[in-house]
Amino acid sequence: MCDLLRINTDRGVMIHDQESRFSIKGKPIYHFVGTSTFSEYTVVRAGCVASLNPEAPLDKVCVLSCGICTGLGATINVAKPKPGSSVGLASAEGARISGASRIIGVDLVSSRFELAKKFGVNEFVNPKDHNKPVQEVIAEMTNGGVDRSVECTGSIQAMISAFECVHDGWGVAVLVGVPSKDDAFKTHPTNFLNERTLKGTFYGNYKPRTDLPNVVEKYMRGELELEKFITHTVPFSEINKAFDLMLKGESIRCIIRMDE
Repeated sequence: MCDLLRINTDRGVMIHDQESRFSIKGKPIYHFVGTSTFSEYTVVRAGCVASLNPEAPLDKVCVLSCGICTGLGATINVAKPKPGSSVGLASAEGARISGASRIIGVDLVSSRFELAKKFGVNEFVNPKDHNKPVQEVIAEMTNGGVDRSVECTGSIQAMISAFECVHDGWGVAVLVGVPSKDDAFKTHPTNFLNERTLKGTFYGNYKPRTDLPNVVEKYMRGELELEKFITHTVPFSEINKAFDLMLKGESIRCIIRMDE
């Protein structure tokens, strides 16, 4: 099983037999990164299926994919901020659930701060508003650095800033975003010698089959607020509109309805 799971999903075929499950006019249609999530029906390995609470509304829990679970888990499962701690460059919902009292959002678009408040962000920094690196700005704001930071953009500079903005001695930075293959992470070795910790995560350290049902239960108990992530709903025929909204930064999560 482990050897099978190491196969690159970019090949667009099923892991079990290396075949595609879709075709049109006799030609194979390959699976998008091994998931084919734009399909109304699909075929997956039994070991990749999670059983969810049958009362959970599918038009809400369907957003519990990489975009939410990765950021949520990066904070809750990896960064693990203690109640009352400060979190910078935050995956904010996870920080809110964990009880962080000071959540600092970092974004190049200042207008997003109002929306970020819904996720617990109570302070905001736009790097373009300062003439010094954002990690220095955050260090000054927090008297030495934040307790935890989470980077979610894939920008190599944001990754460096996330690491360098945590406090000496106990600060933990978690990298979530996927950088360009040619990027290189560079920081002074003293940042490690001063006992800062750098971690990475894939899917927020969640194991979908066993952990996803528990994340759904968090939502069902009202601990996780999914509705505020959903900003748009479009029919499949307008899927390009969803991509446009994403590229313009005007949406958080867009639901694609297959039945319209």
